[in-house]
Amino acid sequence: MHRSGVEDHRMEHTDSHKGRECPQKRSPFDMIMNQIRRTKSITDRRPRASVGRFFRPTENSDKKDGGIPDSGEPEAQRGEEKMGRGVPVDSELSSMVGWGRVKLFVQKLGKKLESHSLNLGHCDLTATDVLELATLLPFLSQLEEMDLSWNDLCGGSLKALAIHLRHVSRLRMLRLSSCRLTADDLTALGEALGYLPLLEVVDLSWNAGVGGNLQRLISGLQPGNTVKELHLVECQLTAADAQALGGALSMLPSLELLDLSANRHLEGGLCELAPQLKGSLGLKVLRMRMCGLRQDSLQTLGEAIQFLPALEQLDLSCNQGASGGFAQMSAYLTQLMHLRSLDLHQCNLTEEDVQALVQVVPSLGDLTMLDLSSNKTIGRLAQMLFPTLPLSKLKTLSLNSCCLTEESYHSLASAVQSLGQLESLGLSWNKCVGGNLRQVLQVLQPGSHLQELRLASCGLNTEDLLHLASASKRGALVHLRKLDLMYNDGVGEQGWTHLFKEAEGLRAMCELDVSLHPSGRSSVRPHASPWLPALLSALPRLPSLISLSLQGWALTPRESDGLEAFSRDGKRSVHFDYDPHPAAARV
Repeated sequence: MHRSGVEDHRMEHTDSHKGRECPQKRSPFDMIMNQIRRTKSITDRRPRASVGRFFRPTENSDKKDGGIPDSGEPEAQRGEEKMGRGVPVDSELSSMVGWGRVKLFVQKLGKKLESHSLNLGHCDLTATDVLELATLLPFLSQLEEMDLSWNDLCGGSLKALAIHLRHVSRLRMLRLSSCRLTADDLTALGEALGYLPLLEVVDLSWNAGVGGNLQRLISGLQPGNTVKELHLVECQLTAADAQALGGALSMLPSLELLDLSANRHLEGGLCELAPQLKGSLGLKVLRMRMCGLRQDSLQTLGEAIQFLPALEQLDLSCNQGASGGFAQMSAYLTQLMHLRSLDLHQCNLTEEDVQALVQVVPSLGDLTMLDLSSNKTIGRLAQMLFPTLPLSKLKTLSLNSCCLTEESYHSLASAVQSLGQLESLGLSWNKCVGGNLRQVLQVLQPGSHLQELRLASCGLNTEDLLHLASASKRGALVHLRKLDLMYNDGVGEQGWTHLFKEAEGLRAMCELDVSLHPSGRSSVRPHASPWLPALLSALPRLPSLISLSLQGWALTPRESDGLEAFSRDGKRSVHFDYDPHPAAARV
C-alpha cells in the first residue's frame, strides 16, 4: 500500500495522539513467535476467565457450524502439545487464536466485542487499523452488523477491507458514515456487494466523496439483492448521481427506506429519479429533507409517490424553495392510504398550501405524526386545520415557532381533548402560550399518554407553572419523559418551587431543561435560584431523570456541591448542565 507523505504524517500524528505505537514491519519468524506467545497468553489467562464462554452467546453453535471453537482448557493444552512437538496448528486452534486477536484489537479501541455485532464508531481508526481489521475478518464468520462510522482517517483504505468482506457473508448491516470515502473506496465496496447476499442496510451518509461517484457503488448491485435501507444523507449527490440512482432502483426490489436528505444539488436530477420510484412498490420511508426542492419538483415527485401504496413516512422538510408547491402536490397525497408520518417543517408554506393540506389531512386516517413547525402561516389558519386532524391516532404534533394566535391556540386546546393517543406536543417559540397554558393542561386526563412536552420560549409566567404543577399532581403527566421549559425567564420562584414539590407526578421524566435565555444572563445581577432546595429535595423522587439543564442560573458553591454530590453518590448518574459561575456573576 502506497501512501503520500501528507497521509503518513497525518496517520503518525493520530497514532501518537491516541497513545498507540505505529505497528512495525515484522518478519515471518516474528509473526510465528508472536502467534505462539499469544496462544500461550490466552491459555495462561483461561482459568481466570471462565466467564469468557458467556462472552459469545452463540459459541456452541459457532463450533458446530465451523466457526469459533470451544475454548475449553483441554483443547488449548492439546494445542500447546502439538506446537511443542512441531506439529502444525490445526484449524480449530488457529480459529481460537484468531478470535483472541479480534478481542484484543477491539479492546485496544475501548470497545466491547459481540458475536454478531462489531461497532467501532468514533474510534479514530487509521488506515493501519483498517488493514489489521481486514486480516481479522476470517475469524468473524458469524458477523451480521458492522459499524465503522465517524472514522474520517480510514478514507482511501477500504480496498483491503472490501476484499475480505467475503469472509462475513452473513453481514446484514454495513455503516460507514463520515469516513471520508474516496472514489476508489466506493469502487471496492461496489465490487464487494456480490459477496454479501444478505445485506439489508447500507449507510454511507456524510461522505462528500460519494457525490459524483455513486455509480461506482451501485454498479456492483446484483439481481435479487436484499438491500432494504439505503442512507445517503449529506453526500453532496449531484444530478448525475440522482440519474444513476434512478436507473438502479429496479435492482433494489426489496427497498423499504431511502434517505437522500441534505443533498442540495440532487434536485437537478429529480426528473430522472422520481419516475423510477414508481417501481419501488415496497418503499415505506422516503426522506428528502433539505434537498433544494422547488415547486415543479413537488409536482414531479407527487406524480411518482402516488404509486407507492406502502409509503408510511414522507419527509420533505427544510425545502423553503418549494413554497407554494404543496398545493399542487396535495392531491397525490390522498392516494397514500397508509401514510403515518408527514414532516413539512420549515417549508415556508403559503396560505394556499395550508388550505390544500386542510383538504388532504382527513383522508390520512393512519397519520400518527405531523410536523408543521417553523411555518408562520399556520398561526393564522390553524383553527381551520385542527378540526380536520385524524385525532384518534395522532401521537406527535409539532407546532413550534408557528406564530400561533390566541384563537388558533384555543382551537388547539379543544383538539387536544380528543387526542387520546398524543405522546408528543411541541409548542415552543409561540408566545401566545404564556398565560394560557392552562387551556391545554386542563383537558389532559389522568394517566394521559403524553411523553414529551416542549414549551421553550413561550413567555410562561408563574401561574402557568402552577397549572403545570397541578396537572402533575392529578396524574396527567405520569408518563412524561421530556419537559422543555428553557428560556421562560418570566417564571417566578413560586412557580418553580411548586413544580418540584409535585415531583411524584413526574417520576417517568428523563430530561428537564429550565435554562435561561442567553440575553437574560448579561445583566450585572444574575438570576438567583432560591427554588433550588426544592429541586434538590425532588431529585430522589425523580428516579428516571438522567439530564437536567440549569444554564444561566446563579448557583452558590453549596448548591453546586449539592448537585455534584447527588451525581457522585453512586445511586444514579445524572448529567447536570449548568455554569456554577455565570458570566454575570463575575462582573
